[in-house]
Amino acid sequence: MPHDYRTLTQWDHDYLWHPFTQMKGFREEELVIITRGEGVYLFDHLGRRYLDGVSSLWVNVHGHRRRELDQALREQLAKVAHSTLLGLASPPAIVLAKRLVEITPAGLSKVFFSDNGSTAVEVALKIAFQYWQLRGRPKKQRFLKLSQAYHGDTLGAVSVGGMPLFHEIYRPLLFDTLTAPAPYCYRCEEQERCRSQCLTRLEEVVETHQEELAAVILEPVMQGAAGMIAQPPGYLGRVREITRECGVLLIADEVATGFGRTGSMFACQQEGVSPDLLCLAKGITGGYLPLAATLTTEEVYQAFLGEYHEFKTFFHGHSYTGNPLGAAVALASLDIFEKDGVLKNLPPKITLFSQRLAQMADHPHIGDIRQRGLMVGLELVADRQAKTPFPVARRLGHQVILEARKLGAILRPLGDVIVLMPPLCISFEELSTLTDITYQAICRATEREA
Repeated sequence: MPHDYRTLTQWDHDYLWHPFTQMKGFREEELVIITRGEGVYLFDHLGRRYLDGVSSLWVNVHGHRRRELDQALREQLAKVAHSTLLGLASPPAIVLAKRLVEITPAGLSKVFFSDNGSTAVEVALKIAFQYWQLRGRPKKQRFLKLSQAYHGDTLGAVSVGGMPLFHEIYRPLLFDTLTAPAPYCYRCEEQERCRSQCLTRLEEVVETHQEELAAVILEPVMQGAAGMIAQPPGYLGRVREITRECGVLLIADEVATGFGRTGSMFACQQEGVSPDLLCLAKGITGGYLPLAATLTTEEVYQAFLGEYHEFKTFFHGHSYTGNPLGAAVALASLDIFEKDGVLKNLPPKITLFSQRLAQMADHPHIGDIRQRGLMVGLELVADRQAKTPFPVARRLGHQVILEARKLGAILRPLGDVIVLMPPLCISFEELSTLTDITYQAICRATEREA
C-alpha cells in the first residue's frame, strides 16, 4: 500500500539526510515529493506538474520515461542485472566502450568504467599519477586546478576542487595542489586584461612547475558548479597547447558538459581539443542509472602493461564497474542521439534560448547572463552597476526557486546564480515557458527585497 504524504514527510524528517542541504531550514518548508515523470515534466504527490529546468541535477537528456530507455532496461534486466568486470566481461560494457571511443575526441582509445562523476575524476587522478611513476618521472605528482573548480565530493576530487564553501572544512584531509584563476570575467577586477590575464597566469604556473606537474584538470568551456563560469573562446585550446609544450597531461572533466549540453556532443570538440584523460558521467545513461567512464590514450594505457611481477597494474575498481543495466541504457541513449538527430536539432533551440535570455538582460537585479548551449547561469545582484551581491542570509537564489515551483518549474540555485539546464529534448514552447517562469520568479523574489 502506498504511504500518505503526512507519513512520508514525517519519515523524511526523521530518517533522511538530503545532500547539500541545511536540514534545519529545509524541514520548515513544504516537502515536494516527486512521484513520477513524463517527458520534460515531473509530478509531485499532489499531481502538480513542474518543468524539469535542471534535468534532475544535470543528468536527464531525452526526458523522463523515454520508451526506448525503459525498454533497454527491461530487456537487460531479463538477462542479468549485474556481474563484475574483475576477470569477466559483459556485452553491454564491451559495446559501450567501443561506442564511447568512436564518439569522443580523437586519440582516446581505452575506457575505464566507474559509478559517478567523482569516481570518474578519482580514476583520472590516479591514472595520471601512476602514469608518471611508471614512466620514470616520480617528481611529477602535483595537479593544477582552476579557482572555483568543482570535480566531485570524494577526497581526491575535493583536493582538485576550489570552492571554499564546499571544500575549506576538509583542507586537513586533502593533498596539496596548484591553482590558476578561473576566467570569471564578470567578477574580474581588471576587465581590460581579463581574457588574457587568466591564461597568462595558467601558462606561468604550468611552465614554472612542469617538472612536478602530473596534470592540469578543468571543466572545458563551462565551469558548472562554480556558477556557470563560461571560458572565453580559445581558452581551452591554449590550455591544451601549453600542457603539450610542457609535457603535462590534460584531464577534461566533462561530467556536466558532456552529451550535448554545450551544443556539441562533448565540449572539448568545440575547440578541437583531445585531452589525455576524459571524465564522463551524469548524462551518459540519459539520466536513468549511475554510470561513469574515464577515457585515456593508448600511450597512457601502454605504460600500465607489463609482467605480473612488475606490479604495473592499475589497482582500482568498483563493485558496480561497467554495470550491465547502466551500460545497456547508455547504449540506448546513444542510439537516440543518432535516431532523433539530437545534436542537429540543438542550434535553433540554443538560438531561441539566447533570444529569450537577452530579453531578461535589463532586469535591475540580473547582473550577468552566461550561456553555453543549453547550460545557463543568471547571476543575481543587489546593485547592477556596483555588482554588489545580495546578503548571504537572504538566500535570494533559494527564494527564486521557491517562486519558480509555484509557477510550475523545478530550478536549482548555486548561491545567487540561477541555473537553467533543461533536457535536450525540450520543445521550443517548453523552452519559452521555462524562461518566462524563471523571469517571473526572479521578479517576485527581488520585489520583496526592494
